[in-house]
Amino acid sequence: MFDKIIDRKNSSCSKYDNLEQYFGKTDLDPFWVADMDFEIPPFLQEAIQKRAQHNVFGYGKQNKEIFEAIKNWMSSQHQWEINTSSISLCNGVVPAYAACIEAFSNIDDEIIVQTPVYFPLFQCIKANNRKILENPLKEDNGYYTMDLEHLKSIITPKTKMIALCSPHNPVGRVWDEKELEDLANICIENNITIISDEIHSDLIFKKFTPIASINEKIANITVTLNSPGKTFNIAGLNASYCITLNDELKNKLDEVIKQRVIGTINVFGLIAMQCAYENGTQWLESLRKYLESNIDFTIETLKNNTKIKVQKPEATYLLWLNFEKYNLSHQKIKEILLNDCKVALNDGLTFGKNGNSHFRFNVATSKNQLKKGLNKIISFNK
Repeated sequence: MFDKIIDRKNSSCSKYDNLEQYFGKTDLDPFWVADMDFEIPPFLQEAIQKRAQHNVFGYGKQNKEIFEAIKNWMSSQHQWEINTSSISLCNGVVPAYAACIEAFSNIDDEIIVQTPVYFPLFQCIKANNRKILENPLKEDNGYYTMDLEHLKSIITPKTKMIALCSPHNPVGRVWDEKELEDLANICIENNITIISDEIHSDLIFKKFTPIASINEKIANITVTLNSPGKTFNIAGLNASYCITLNDELKNKLDEVIKQRVIGTINVFGLIAMQCAYENGTQWLESLRKYLESNIDFTIETLKNNTKIKVQKPEATYLLWLNFEKYNLSHQKIKEILLNDCKVALNDGLTFGKNGNSHFRFNVATSKNQLKKGLNKIISFNK
């Protein structure tokens, strides 16, 4: 089912139809935007098509079954028991993140990001007139860990939030419980709110721990952002949610969501989220196996045919490629990838300055498309 090649061109698809806008070229094979080239599961297709046949698309209703589906998914997938009253719906993880910035900090306050990291975090901080405080991850032969000593050294009275990416995009780490607890204890000591983006938490290859599930103290300073968008390839439906166990934090966040009018999800997003979480376990298991096979194949191919260094990710379908051994400038690497290899990858510098000589490669596509892209990247050597 994942080997099927689907022509996504001219379908109002950012990954394929925005190549000229972002790269200035259209003759590229796209391995950038973090969505998958796979069809959504058959049960999701059926649910959406059934609703489409109704032919009236008025405002959707947030049924209690949606909240139950989220609660049960957290329990079955991540052994995290929550109440439905802790869930707030939102029309996207990035809008929810922006709402958290407004709810839990003031203009000119500092927000910590652990670079290299998902670049919309920077955009949201700047757009909301807050200051970025970078806490670069430590890297050892492609494996990244948190630099908590550095973190403690940069905190000031103006530091109000930390944007935790868990699992981490783009380096693919699944933070273990000890790492998360040590980070959270620093935040507790310094009255820092944790906003944990856990959108990739289902696409894991080792045990994942939601940071708010560790203990009550950590839960009291944490807002968790999540969505079925990455897991089931329905990011375009803009269906997401926040989990906030502290009532005071939840009330503040809900007020901003209301003010920003971002708590309404379209009718197809509501249906898809409920259906995915009620029926998606078996399909997800198959997806993980296919993605891990693609990851292993990619790493082996690059290892045998290039000087590119890459660490196997513990989560996501995104590989963080390191071109340092070519001894070329970042700009030159970028030019070769675009003009000679004809592939579109995410520029590592957009994730932070420690993304120099790095590019993010999305392997969530059919084996044939992946092989085609890898053959193009291999030509980098020539």
